[in-house]
Amino acid sequence: MKSLMCSSPLEQFEIVTLMPISVAGLNLSVTNAALFLVLASLAMLQIFYLSNRSRTIVPSRWQNVTEMSYEATSTIVQDNLGERGEKYFPFVFMTFMMLLSCNLLGIVPYSYTVTSQIAFTFALSLSAFVGINLIGIRKHGFHFMAIFLPKGAPTAILPLLVIIEFISYIIKVFTLAIRLFANMTAGHTLLKIIAGFALSMLSIGGFMSLFHVAPLVILLALVGLELGIAVLQAYVFTLLVCIYLNDVIDIH
Repeated sequence: MKSLMCSSPLEQFEIVTLMPISVAGLNLSVTNAALFLVLASLAMLQIFYLSNRSRTIVPSRWQNVTEMSYEATSTIVQDNLGERGEKYFPFVFMTFMMLLSCNLLGIVPYSYTVTSQIAFTFALSLSAFVGINLIGIRKHGFHFMAIFLPKGAPTAILPLLVIIEFISYIIKVFTLAIRLFANMTAGHTLLKIIAGFALSMLSIGGFMSLFHVAPLVILLALVGLELGIAVLQAYVFTLLVCIYLNDVIDIH
């Protein structure tokens, strides 16, 4: 009981090696982050399997889940890319579902939130950013560099504006990663603090132990809020990817 009370709220984000593996000097160990990333992928595939196993006129619960996710992603693509975004829909949809699975799985007690790791969110945002720029270069060629040239800008300050535009363009990678990482980390840290406070009051015993109900009620409300944040952050990440994709397709 004492160790539970004294544990740091940030302890839940530590990466723990579950199965040490080293191949030719490379560390390929299985960690808790890797394990729950695989579990999130399997959970997503299981939902797809359950929703397609017995398709009926009246949708089942699992069909409703996938259809709502499909419609939400389709709306994002249509609003930002129009009909030309149909070929990018599989990527956008899988990005949304993968993030949603990781976020929701992280709320389960004693699980691990993969999206609370800046390395994961940065790798994901960097991969999306590189892919988006490759699409822009393939579509526009050298004219793609016009994305750094503000239309109608005075020639005298053009070099300065190009530098500013380039920096703000590169920063998108970091803001995309940090937004997801910070929101998931902050929410889970708050849950751990409130849970630890309730446990501390209960361990005191006597009359004070009765007041542990108050933080538990707050904790329950925060769990509901965290569920909403998990869905919202997956949605926002996907939305921003579509916006950035639209920027490189429609160059001024």
